[in-house]
Amino acid sequence: MGAEVRVFDPVGMEQAKKIFENVTFCENAYDCARGCHALVIVTEWEQFRALDLQRLKQQMAQPIIVDLRNIYRTDEMAEHGFTYESVGRPGK
Repeated sequence: MGAEVRVFDPVGMEQAKKIFENVTFCENAYDCARGCHALVIVTEWEQFRALDLQRLKQQMAQPIIVDLRNIYRTDEMAEHGFTYESVGRPGK
């Protein structure tokens, strides 16, 4: 049994549906995070910069975020209880 991949993009969903198979397309970021063990941020849309981090954490099975766009500060994510990895920043 493989892991489910859930996706949300506020702008590119219709284009993504033409390309990707075997993924679940979600209504919003919180729906996408529901029950997930890790969340990967791959775009910089303003909607992702303004997420309610407490609400997001409550949706997730494990509060792990991999941020490929560096839209959050590491200290902010730690304060909210996330395991947070970003690309191109020094490790702890």
